[in-house]
Amino acid sequence: MTALRFGIGLAIVFAASYAFAQGMADKGGADKRRSGYRDMGEALQKMQDDDTANPGMLFVQLGSQSWAKAAGAAGKSCADCHGAAATSMKGVAARYPAFPKGADTAVDLEGRINLCRTANQQAEKLPPESRELLALAAYVARQSRGMPIAPPADPRLAPLRAQGAAIWAVRQGQLNLSCVICHDDNAGKKLAGVTIPQAHPTGYPIYRLEWQTLGSLKRRLRNCLVGIRAEAYAYDAPEYVMLGLFLMDRAKGMIVESPGVRP
Repeated sequence: MTALRFGIGLAIVFAASYAFAQGMADKGGADKRRSGYRDMGEALQKMQDDDTANPGMLFVQLGSQSWAKAAGAAGKSCADCHGAAATSMKGVAARYPAFPKGADTAVDLEGRINLCRTANQQAEKLPPESRELLALAAYVARQSRGMPIAPPADPRLAPLRAQGAAIWAVRQGQLNLSCVICHDDNAGKKLAGVTIPQAHPTGYPIYRLEWQTLGSLKRRLRNCLVGIRAEAYAYDAPEYVMLGLFLMDRAKGMIVESPGVRP
């Protein structure tokens, strides 16, 4: 509890500093935020930029098939309700996590897809990190590529975002590290020969060469927790949504790249 209180204090300081930095950028100051794309070598940048070489596009294609496929007891497809994704899903990934209409809690993009499945298709939820869920998320996110991240101005999100900021700032695990220490204080430096990114969620779902597959922001956050020898939250834990809300707000105005490619 003491550590969490300390983390909340750090989060408040961090949030104030970040707001100040944003204000300076709005007044013509340099925006020093960097997508992980800019920290990659030219070969990987070209891989992400070329849809014929980007391995994440294989999941986008699978997602387009799932979009048109009827599922569940209702026998409905995503397209039956939403029509063409290029129109109906444009900008959606840029504003999630959010409170869906009628929901009592915020969800991330994958959570929103599963809400549609259970409520509208009367189908089972797709398991976390499953191929079909990632493919649908990648297909939806692809429709927002090139758009600025734009978190919704929903007052219900504020306390959840603040909790995400607290988690970001608190030290955890056997290594006694926080997200701030790596991704704010030491971003741009090298760790085991790899550049430490600022950790902006611009490319998710993302294809990592280390994974040899597509993965969600949730998987990446779990990787970090394991890396600092902390206990990872369960896949359905609200902490991931809280962190997602904070990170999307932190990246507000940056451009959606999904599906991104990373080492």
